[in-house]
Amino acid sequence: MRNIVHRHLGKVVAGAAIALAGTAVMVGITLPGTAGADDTAGGTAGGRGAQQAAQGAADGQAAVPPGVVEQAPAQGEKGTGRDPLTEDETKRVERLALSRQLISSGEGVDGGRGPQRLGVDLAEPEAVELGDPEAPRRAEVSFYDYGKDTLVTRTVNLDTGKVERTASRQGVQPPLSRDEATEAAGLLIADPLGAGLKADYKDATGKELTSPDQLLLNSMVYRATPGAQPAVLDQCGEHRCVRLFPKVRNGPWIDARHLVVDLSARKVGELAG
Repeated sequence: MRNIVHRHLGKVVAGAAIALAGTAVMVGITLPGTAGADDTAGGTAGGRGAQQAAQGAADGQAAVPPGVVEQAPAQGEKGTGRDPLTEDETKRVERLALSRQLISSGEGVDGGRGPQRLGVDLAEPEAVELGDPEAPRRAEVSFYDYGKDTLVTRTVNLDTGKVERTASRQGVQPPLSRDEATEAAGLLIADPLGAGLKADYKDATGKELTSPDQLLLNSMVYRATPGAQPAVLDQCGEHRCVRLFPKVRNGPWIDARHLVVDLSARKVGELAG
C-alpha cells in the first residue's frame, strides 16, 4: 500500500506507533428463562390436575392455568479452589446475577433494557476463609447502568447459587467491553467529527467506512481533567467516556486519539492539540 501524507483530522499510522492502553473484554450473557410446571410427570399428578380443571369448569368456574416457575441455571462443569471460572460457571453466574429488577430498571450502552454487561471474575475468598481448601467459590459479576451512570457489582456464591452481595458505585470506570467500544465507534462514524476517520479509512482501503464491523477496535476509558477538554467532555469520569484506537482490518492503525466519545451523553468531543 502506498505511503499517504494526510490532510485529514485523523492520521493513518503504523501499528507499532500506538501504544495501546486498554483492552476490550467481551462478556456473553443469557437472560433468565422460565419453564412451565411439569403437568405430565408422575401421571397421578397430571391426571388429578386435569380432573380438577374439569370439575371447576363443571361448577361454572374458570379453570386456573398451570403455574410458571423459574428454573435455576444448570450447574455444568465446575472448577475447584482458585481455578479460573469454567465457561459453564461463567454463564451460570451471569444468569443468577442479572435479576428481574436489574433488567427492568437498568439501561445498556445502546439505550436498551437492562444494564450493560462488563465482566465476570473469580472473587477473592473472605478473610476467615484464607487457607481453607473447602472455602466456597464465588464470582463477581459487573454491570454498568447507563441510566444512572452506576457500576453494579454482584457477588454470587457458586456453591449455593445465591447472590450474597450487591454494590453500586458512581464515578468508577472499569475497562470497556467490546460492545461499548463498538457502540462508541458507531457514534463516531455518524458524527461530523468522524469525517477524518472516514477519510483516512477510504485512503487506506478505497472504500467507504459505514460500520464499526469494518474496524478492529481497542479502547480506553477517558477521564476529564479541568480545563483540558471542551465543555462537552467535562463530565467524563462521572459519565462513561472512551478513546478509540481503530485499525483497518488487514491494514494500518488510524490515529483517533484526539477524539473522545461520551457514551452516557452519546456525544463526541475533540481534544485540543
